[in-house]
Amino acid sequence: QLQLVESGGGLVQAGGSRRLSCAASGRDFSRYGMGWFRQPSGKERELVAAVSWGGRITYYPDSVKGRFTISRDNPKNTVYLQMNSLKPEDTAVYYCAGALWIGRLVRRAEEYVYWGQGTQVSVPS
Repeated sequence: QLQLVESGGGLVQAGGSRRLSCAASGRDFSRYGMGWFRQPSGKERELVAAVSWGGRITYYPDSVKGRFTISRDNPKNTVYLQMNSLKPEDTAVYYCAGALWIGRLVRRAEEYVYWGQGTQVSVPS
């Protein structure tokens, strides 16, 4: 079981950068694939990055590819989302999520079992 706590959100100018952190407590963090999702106000939750248990395999949708980077530090039980060249359309609540590693990256929100409370990122136009 994992408990996840996100931090690092806030107000960022367009074109700026922000790093989100997700601290995990519980056992066997390295057994989990991790993902970052976001949910703009009034819209559905979408995956913006996923990483394998060891950090070698990653996935990004086209909307953030080349701007966002997911990484993890298993000894520190932490996963990060580095966001660069932020745009107003990146404004959303960002969630960290975990799913037991099953040999492939998990992309659907329904497949993630553990979720953080979310952190707001706002990029005003």
